[in-house]
Amino acid sequence: MKKVLCLLAVPFVLASCHETQQVELTAPAEPATYAATPAPDTIGDLPGDTYAKIDENTFRPVAREPLSTFSLDVDRASYANVRRYLREGQLPPADAVRVEELLNYFDYELPAPAAASPDPVRISTELSDCPWAPGHQLARIGIQAKKMEAASLPPANLVFLVDVSGSMMGDDRLPLVRAGLQLLVRQLRPQDHVALVAYAGAAGLVLPPTSGAEQATVLDAIDRLEAGGSTAGGEGLRLAYAVARQNFRPEGNNRVILATDGDFNVGETSDAAMEQLITQERESGVFLTVLGVGRGNLRDSRMELLADKGNGNYAYLDNLDEARRTLVAQFGGTLFTVAKDVKLQVEFNPARVADYRLIGYENRLLANEDFNNDHKDAGELGAGHTVTALYELVPVGSTSPLVDKLKYQPTATSPAALPTTDGDVLTVKLRYQAPQGGPSQLLAQPLSGMARPIAQASADQQLAAAVAEFGLLLRQSPQRGTATYQSAAQLAQASRGAAEDRAELAQLVGLAQEITAANPTASLR
Repeated sequence: MKKVLCLLAVPFVLASCHETQQVELTAPAEPATYAATPAPDTIGDLPGDTYAKIDENTFRPVAREPLSTFSLDVDRASYANVRRYLREGQLPPADAVRVEELLNYFDYELPAPAAASPDPVRISTELSDCPWAPGHQLARIGIQAKKMEAASLPPANLVFLVDVSGSMMGDDRLPLVRAGLQLLVRQLRPQDHVALVAYAGAAGLVLPPTSGAEQATVLDAIDRLEAGGSTAGGEGLRLAYAVARQNFRPEGNNRVILATDGDFNVGETSDAAMEQLITQERESGVFLTVLGVGRGNLRDSRMELLADKGNGNYAYLDNLDEARRTLVAQFGGTLFTVAKDVKLQVEFNPARVADYRLIGYENRLLANEDFNNDHKDAGELGAGHTVTALYELVPVGSTSPLVDKLKYQPTATSPAALPTTDGDVLTVKLRYQAPQGGPSQLLAQPLSGMARPIAQASADQQLAAAVAEFGLLLRQSPQRGTATYQSAAQLAQASRGAAEDRAELAQLVGLAQEITAANPTASLR
């Protein structure tokens, strides 16, 4: 006899049901209001935010390791979280600073795929001097996903999964989530459908799938959510995925949007258990977006893991402006995937490059053989997304080699083995799959020519260099070389133009410099 989970209309708890083939999507006439009774284990002294440890990438010799392979990452949570720390007058913990997420927070002026191209992505490259390491070079790889007008986006089947446990009390938590989701609802079209699942001590369906034409109904259901109780995160995820599967749109965008501080304490609580759950659920073709909120008990490492394993993205909402940027301004990129399992593999030319270091992406590294393996999970690209990767290069013939010349090794004397200033520096290869799956497609783009002085590089190159230098300083990276906040600020100012986010970067660099100057012995947590 087959058993599945079904939902009782009242009081929004799950029970085992017999002889049914699907989740029963019933809900009361009036959306539920969750009582605001604080859970004793989540209110009061908070245990502190948690971040996954980052072991920074080091330089690799081209002679022995000519290939560098990694999964793309479009997450931007780290930048918003770093901004929150700095505006509160603190330096962020080192492991809260994921440099690739700082880089990818910004929009770059990259050429889009040609209208007639069958590929939804395009590769761009640029080479300049490295501002924090004299004699080194900075190679930038940019990926631009095709842009889509909102009217042409496929229909959406969305399930909002909202944590309403006691730890979500506070203006920077559930009220911020409610306001952000309501902004998103106002972008929905009649062909889009949204359901609402809430979880505290148990999970419940607050609103069954409802057309975007009924915005007032959806907005009212969101507005009635209140925080209280313990946190059954695993149960909520199962129910949300079940609702999304039952209303699956084969040619549409099927996605669970989880809003939480990540502080699960009922059901699956370990990262390993949550990873297993999400890995199983993603096989349904339902993607996952994670919206992190709060401070003091933020489970950043868990939320990043869930988004990574759930074929989705992770954003941190530190204020309503960030919610608007994520859910309104970047509506397509946040919610509509144009390419999945996107991987990069870079091959370096030993005639041009002696050593290289990938800046960031430490938790996205792949084995070289994973590049051609279509069963290996990787990152997803949303409509209009840009992704940036930076490599710090030690050119052949550098006056500051990483290691001394070896005494007993053969010395290259043939013209082909001598340092050159022309020809390819590297070749970028990219593999992606269509959102519905199928065989991967391969793109390739070489980077050639000489490195330009950073002052003569493009505004995008200067911006990427400024962000990377800023990140290395915040991390107190052993690879930061001669980096200074003043240098990062100058590059940020040079790249500003009229973009508000670039102006904000210069302000944040100034804040970090002031905090460091006021307490130069402060250690990063």
